[in-house]
Amino acid sequence: MFDSLTEKLQGVFTGLKSKGRLSEKDIDEAMREIRLALLEADVNYKVVKRFVAKNKERCLTAEVLGSLTPGQNVVKVVLDELTELLGGEDGGLRLSSRIPNVIMLVGLQGSGKTTAAVKLAYRLKKAGHQPLLAACDVYRPAAADQLETLGTEIGVKVFRGDGADPVGIARAAVREAIDTLRDIVIVDTAGRLHVDQQMMEEAAAIKGAVQPEQVLMVVDAMTGQDAVNVAKAFAEQVDFDGVIMSKMDGDARGGAALSILEVTGKPIKFISEGERPDSLSEFHPDRMAKRILGQGDVVSLIEAAVEANDRQVSEAEAKRLAKADLTLDDFVNQLVKVRKMGGLAKIVSALPGGDEAIRNGQVDERQLDQVLAIVRSMTPAERQKPSIINGERRARIAKGSGVQVQQVNQLLKRFNEAKKMTKKMTAQLNGKGGKRLRRKMGKGDLSGFQDLLGNMK
Repeated sequence: MFDSLTEKLQGVFTGLKSKGRLSEKDIDEAMREIRLALLEADVNYKVVKRFVAKNKERCLTAEVLGSLTPGQNVVKVVLDELTELLGGEDGGLRLSSRIPNVIMLVGLQGSGKTTAAVKLAYRLKKAGHQPLLAACDVYRPAAADQLETLGTEIGVKVFRGDGADPVGIARAAVREAIDTLRDIVIVDTAGRLHVDQQMMEEAAAIKGAVQPEQVLMVVDAMTGQDAVNVAKAFAEQVDFDGVIMSKMDGDARGGAALSILEVTGKPIKFISEGERPDSLSEFHPDRMAKRILGQGDVVSLIEAAVEANDRQVSEAEAKRLAKADLTLDDFVNQLVKVRKMGGLAKIVSALPGGDEAIRNGQVDERQLDQVLAIVRSMTPAERQKPSIINGERRARIAKGSGVQVQQVNQLLKRFNEAKKMTKKMTAQLNGKGGKRLRRKMGKGDLSGFQDLLGNMK
């Protein structure tokens, strides 16, 4: 979504970094380019005006202009202000000790409200909660059927009530949650094609009836400034606590995400990037700001890796990893985990400069399928001991997986390189200073992970 904006901003910063010293004229020209880039990204013009003014004021200080690396300081200033524009601190859900907690979703029809309700239920279920979905959209044909189908897929019960009175269904859903010991009720309300008074009154009535801990508005990021205007109208008539920004994996310009907090005063709580139940993620302003500036999001990448990792590793696999004695079965297991993390494109995009690599066509998701096909065409003995794979076996494996022998050779070469890298990592962890690194990494201190990578260079 932010590809075009990222590309333009990186161009501005590259020009600044190439200069040893910056003048007021240089800053003016850079701010003008940033202003144009934001306007082209469909950011609200008042937001752009304030944002650029704040950046210019900070960039014209002696601390920036008089420093040895003024270009880098400008990037730091823009990063700080962009983080603030996106929300500053992480929001997240604020749940109370009340049982059940009620979360109410509002928004226009077509914004992705029903799927967002299911994704939120899936996320809460994974966190150890027992959610209940309440189907309060009684107007859209088959809305309750859709919610029940999706709820069944993730193993979450859907309460439909009488299917006629939205306020009554919401009240009854809370009673059902109490009777069945469910600690969270997610209320999926009706939407309209546009904001109207009847929709606002109904939303207000449901809110008054169930007293939700959180009211979240689902906003379609693809609709740009229209989404911001709708959110502003809701904020004025039916107060809500935060935003779920849907369809963030689309090709829109991203202006809604950059404008919504400034215009409505309501932060983005979650973003949705895909159709899968696990595609809803908590919104982190600082990480998104870094992504927009092309600096990647390594922290989220590591979190995804930890989540994708199996809770339990077999004793045999643990011993092999400790000795860096990997097999091709271990190699395939790691590739499957890459899939769980969202695939190659998602991983690469989280790395500094990764979005540019994707734009240039340097990332091919089909490579994963090809590798899996090659390895699965091997016998168990070949996967356990790749050294026995001779020329005749390579030809058979290539034929079985539909590739050339050369591609089988390349895979085996990459596997051997991965084994060497694992041995280096194991040596670092077991050698001098390894205890300190393990202690830091065990506490979740990512500097330990960074130290380890630095030592391997």
